[in-house]
Amino acid sequence: MQHDDLTLPPVLQIGEFPAIAQSLLNERLTLHSLAEIDADDALRARINAIATRSNYDIDIALIERLPSLRIIATSGVGFDRIPVEFARERGIVVTNTPDLLNAAVAELTIGLILALLRQLPLADRYVREGMWGRGAFPLGSSLAGKRVGIVGMGRIGKEIARRLEPFGTGIAYSGRTRQSLPFEWFATPVELARWSDILIASCPGGSATRHLIDAAVLDALGAKGLLVNIARGSVVDEAALVAALQRKAIAGAALDVFEHEPLEAGSPLCTFDEVVLAPHIGSATHETRLAMARLTADNIVSFLTTGKALTPVC
Repeated sequence: MQHDDLTLPPVLQIGEFPAIAQSLLNERLTLHSLAEIDADDALRARINAIATRSNYDIDIALIERLPSLRIIATSGVGFDRIPVEFARERGIVVTNTPDLLNAAVAELTIGLILALLRQLPLADRYVREGMWGRGAFPLGSSLAGKRVGIVGMGRIGKEIARRLEPFGTGIAYSGRTRQSLPFEWFATPVELARWSDILIASCPGGSATRHLIDAAVLDALGAKGLLVNIARGSVVDEAALVAALQRKAIAGAALDVFEHEPLEAGSPLCTFDEVVLAPHIGSATHETRLAMARLTADNIVSFLTTGKALTPVC
């Protein structure tokens, strides 16, 4: 579909998109910035849609400033930074981009696990700093035979499980309900952590899961256990995680998301060799981000032309 600026109302863009995604959005939508609507009340009054990404906040005050707003389309799965209930009350549709990023996030999860077990960041540094000639690098651990617990067996959790099975791992999960899956189910994250060698957080963000991975879960995971978080930073109690790492209550962690992003350089998490850090890149591949941007635009175009969004969350 070509540019629809002659028929579609203007769209407010919140946040930055990768260049490849931005080009696609520019072709499909007439985009405006916050600065532009701040300077032009008439334009602000005509905004029918918001295009954003899931790591940006859409607050109630902004929605109240947009009297013609009909749809908020986020490029990503998470919508915990959008006031969904408030939007619903005002008749505003909220959409996300499910499924498109499942494979990319699952791939990164496996990469983080292997980086943690085989100490890949340290191994890279070992070679670069000329230490190889001084002696052998310390032994790592195998993924084969490990028990991997997945907190939140949704779409992404299932993709992670599929990729883990060929490694010969045991797999179990926790969630609100037992599903028809060939894996053991535990009612709580604490019980799952007690069973697990590696615990993966793969659940939605929001108030219901805030600090779901707390000190009790980390203690249950144990001194040889590893934590991986590719969900939301809010899911893990970072203060409890730092404390657990300091007293070696767990063996290590791999984190792609954090309570406050970007993570500050002075964060205690940066001081542990047994922690692997990534800058929220779960879905950050060219292919995935382009597909996400396309569905974001499709949601807006479809809703504004037919009244029906393709992937609504409310």
